[in-house]
Amino acid sequence: MAGIAPKTISRLSSAKVWCVNCRRALSPSQMKTSLEHWQSVWRQLGASSANEDLYHQLVACYSEPHRKYHTIQHLNECLTHLEDVRALADHADEVELALWFHDAIYDTSKKDNEQRSAEWARDSVLAGGVSSEKADRVYELIMATMHNAVPAGRDAEVLVDIDLGILGAGADRFDDYEVQVREEYSWVPESLYRAARKKVLEQFVNREWIYSTEPFRSQYEAQARENIARSLARLRID
Repeated sequence: MAGIAPKTISRLSSAKVWCVNCRRALSPSQMKTSLEHWQSVWRQLGASSANEDLYHQLVACYSEPHRKYHTIQHLNECLTHLEDVRALADHADEVELALWFHDAIYDTSKKDNEQRSAEWARDSVLAGGVSSEKADRVYELIMATMHNAVPAGRDAEVLVDIDLGILGAGADRFDDYEVQVREEYSWVPESLYRAARKKVLEQFVNREWIYSTEPFRSQYEAQARENIARSLARLRID
């Protein structure tokens, strides 16, 4: 995967950055996806160096034109959430790197996006001179974002809560997310999309808790359930 040729290269160096497929400009102070943040996480991991070309490849991936939600905006929102709950993680640097890679590969017509993203991350960690134990943990964290089971382990709980943070966003942001996801699956017929989307959302709302960590439960659980209930009602009625 390291040989992916980026479709676009963004240096993220202007006074304000308009991220591709985002609706608002983000200032450098808001941009957790800067090269400086990338270099920092690799230092924390104990890597011999931070691969700048790899950084630009990831930025190019998150800037692909078919993405509407799974963009730099989503990655920035995830890394911002991490700042608030970083202390909960056992290996916060690994959680952070897993977030960088968790949607690196995103093709709505495929079912192996998480696996391919996880493999790319593991290979990159090993190439950076980091231990195989850390590489394997990053791989498993990314695989947890398949959301096919309640996460096991503190780091997986933190990462999955972060990835699901959008469910507990304010109503306007959640509604934007709903539109963006539908646009990513614009090739799917409406009836099939509604059935699949309903199944995904019911999977979360039928759990005892959507979120695994106390901060996310206290801050986002109620809003997430309200958002999902509103979405399910639309799916049934519209």
